[in-house]
Amino acid sequence: MKEKIAQLISNNVEGIEMSDIMASIEIPPRPDMGDFAFPCFRLAKVLRKAPNMIAADIKEAIGDVDFIEKIDVAGAYLNFYIKKDVFVKTMIEAANTDDFGKSDIGEGQTICIDYSSPNVAKNFHVGHLRTTIIGNSLYKIHSKLGYNVVRINHLGDWGTQFGKLIVAYKAWGSKEAVEKDGISELMKLYVKFHEEADKNPELVDEARAWFNKMENGDEEALSIWQWFKDISLVEYKRTYNLLGMDFDYYLGESFYRDKCQAVVDKVKAAGLLKESEGAMIVDLSDYDMAPCIITKKDGSSIYATRDLAAIFYRKDTYHFSKCLYVTGQEQKLHFAQVFKVVELLGNEWAKDQLVHIPYGLVSLEGAKLSTRSGNIIYAEDILKDAIAKSLEIITEKSPNLPNKEDVAKKVGVGAVLFNDLYNQRIKDVSFSWDKVLNFDGETGPYVQYTHARCCSVVRLAESFDPSKPVNYSLITEQDAIELLKEINRFPSVIKDAADKYEPSVVARYAVDVAQAFNKFYNSTRINVDDVELKNARVMLTYLTKNTISEALNLLGIEAPEAM
Repeated sequence: MKEKIAQLISNNVEGIEMSDIMASIEIPPRPDMGDFAFPCFRLAKVLRKAPNMIAADIKEAIGDVDFIEKIDVAGAYLNFYIKKDVFVKTMIEAANTDDFGKSDIGEGQTICIDYSSPNVAKNFHVGHLRTTIIGNSLYKIHSKLGYNVVRINHLGDWGTQFGKLIVAYKAWGSKEAVEKDGISELMKLYVKFHEEADKNPELVDEARAWFNKMENGDEEALSIWQWFKDISLVEYKRTYNLLGMDFDYYLGESFYRDKCQAVVDKVKAAGLLKESEGAMIVDLSDYDMAPCIITKKDGSSIYATRDLAAIFYRKDTYHFSKCLYVTGQEQKLHFAQVFKVVELLGNEWAKDQLVHIPYGLVSLEGAKLSTRSGNIIYAEDILKDAIAKSLEIITEKSPNLPNKEDVAKKVGVGAVLFNDLYNQRIKDVSFSWDKVLNFDGETGPYVQYTHARCCSVVRLAESFDPSKPVNYSLITEQDAIELLKEINRFPSVIKDAADKYEPSVVARYAVDVAQAFNKFYNSTRINVDDVELKNARVMLTYLTKNTISEALNLLGIEAPEAM
């Protein structure tokens, strides 16, 4: 329906593209202000007229249209009132399809998403959860729009930190302790190294020497490193299984170590490589940035070198139209430097195709999470605690519910994910159990419970068949119309979320649909005796169920059919 309105305006206005009209059309805040509104402010400069005069001219030019009840001019706005039966029929038929919300916008284009990427031999804590669930949601959102999405877990499995860990293991660790406690023991050793290095700085030089051995292919150094990596991956994959997520590739920094020299050669050949205090850098002062270090004093690579190698490998291998990096906002400068070096090497595509997607910090009860200090909360523990707490609540509220453990897993994991994704990603997130597992607020359990309520209504309506048409003229209640409007926004919500790289757009939409349905549910009897009326109202419930389920799926969250 929105597209029909846009086409009417486009047919009668010059100087504005159809896509811009679509983006400008709004849903008024109150039903008495119409079903759709088009602001004419932006046309004032093009048409050299006052916005209210432009609105009046467009109204007159459109004239009478079979599906429009009336068009009002309210200041600079054109308010469109659609005939209810046409409005309902159009929206139900649009939403009652298997591909509702899908698009071919991205057809033939590949997007690489670099996300999760935990540092090997360090625990997967609740801070890592942000990049993982934001990246996974962006993968689902872009896939819905027809893009071929390549999911890359760029493991932090190379660097001086492994030299530190080898030093710590040899000085204070044991094979038995590492095999017994795994990554937990490795974390203790890493924290121990920093405590001791503060007292004995020579340990840092020793760590650099061990990493240099790794870079030069030393058998002992690489054997210990691989052992640490294998132990870490076991835990990471356990967490990914809990989240119901996977990756197309686990290509960590180590994968690119034999590709770094080609990067150094390329930078040198371009005349960009300069020596600075023993290190080799690219001077970025002309762009108000600190230099990008390419090799350290000892000649070893640094993460910027490996990121450059990864970019060129991905471009050559996947031919991406965009490559997204989902990391904390503290890495903003790093990616600005790396992307600028790619551009300076003669790659204009770097300006538009390399995108850093930053996010804020996550804290538990207001305490910032830090690996080095040991103030850490494991992601796996958070998820398991959420499942356990959800099981307690479900057992109390619905003691006879079948498969309580399965439902508790969906609710617990979903609650953690929704709590994060409901916030704009750039904002810091504070984790609170009372908020996360609230079944009444703007939370994951609230949206999931609404979905389960819809499923229950549909199950009880034995005569209902979604493949058969309903009597659209029977859907007249304002709450029903407002619910349909919310459902009908879904395709534009998905596109908006993709354009902004912002899963919170989908999360907040899911809450809006749930609230609109509960308002309709509380004001209107659905399973009435009149079969025609019942089927019409159940159809609306069925569409709500499907829309909520798919919105949650785009967030990486499952939708239980009973709670």
